[in-house]
Amino acid sequence: MKAWRLKAYNQPLSYEEIPDPEITDPTDVIVKIGGAGVCRTDLHLIEGVWAETLGTPLPFTIGHENAGWVYKKGSSVTEFEIGDPVIVHPVVSCGKCLSCRAGEDMHCDNLKFPGLTVDGGYAEYLKTSERALIKLDEHVKPADVAPLADAGITAYRAVKKAAPFAKPGTKVLMIGMGGLGHIGVQLMREFGQADIIAMDTNDERLNMALEYGADDGVRGGQNAIAEIRKLTHNKGVDVIIDFVGTDETHADSMKMLRKGGSYFVVGYGGALHVPSLDIINNEFNIIGNLVGNYNELYELMQLYAKGKIKLHSTQYALEEADKVLHLLEEGKINGRAVLVPS
Repeated sequence: MKAWRLKAYNQPLSYEEIPDPEITDPTDVIVKIGGAGVCRTDLHLIEGVWAETLGTPLPFTIGHENAGWVYKKGSSVTEFEIGDPVIVHPVVSCGKCLSCRAGEDMHCDNLKFPGLTVDGGYAEYLKTSERALIKLDEHVKPADVAPLADAGITAYRAVKKAAPFAKPGTKVLMIGMGGLGHIGVQLMREFGQADIIAMDTNDERLNMALEYGADDGVRGGQNAIAEIRKLTHNKGVDVIIDFVGTDETHADSMKMLRKGGSYFVVGYGGALHVPSLDIINNEFNIIGNLVGNYNELYELMQLYAKGKIKLHSTQYALEEADKVLHLLEEGKINGRAVLVPS
């Protein structure tokens, strides 16, 4: 099969022929890829940001947002049949450790993470497990939902945590209206009761956020803090969900948050520096957010099937992955990009 391989850090991916994945465990499933989402984490992988944390041997195939059809299955797989359309939770979990038994698959002690620790979905076929699959509604196409496997459930988990704080009369600021942010706005409108303020440096993305349910839009930059202060009568917002996670958004968020407010960090790459006295005096809550668990992906797919969540995405041929990654790096992808094998 054809696949995009990371062979050296800070070098372009290599598009080459490699062997098809094979069934080696009774619970294994081989998925024929219908769509593979392109994520900023893929850029971080190429840059070596995850090299020490993961220690994944090179080369490997990237791509962790995947959907398609069951192509082959192990002898103990009973819940799926060949040809079933599926979305793939990004983590292959063991099901036996305490995290798995608590339903927090992404904290599995023995996890495999296709696209990060083992071969992923920038390819024609992907090896995963029966535990990772969710069957798609009959009218849902794999290429239309692949990014929900990571971007979608990451936004879902953060919003679900934040929603209890988003009471009537409060204000939620959501920073970054790209691939995760535009999903997050819709979810907050579904789960929360607060006024939603969207922030981005791009007018097109801001307008999209307003279409999807944000009450106000603020252009990111040097006047952003003053605009937020104006919208909140100089008190600050009650909740911030930061889908960007740069030094700048971290620092600005601490200036835009109301006393007793909660700051949910989703995007990463920067460093958060907050004097402990500020945290104590203002009673700030600072909460980290990882990818969502299996049940959260199931719940999100129910919302999507009912038309309550829309995904703004553009599809490209699998062969165009290198070009698409460059577009993403240059900020020219609005929403999500999806690679589709021919």
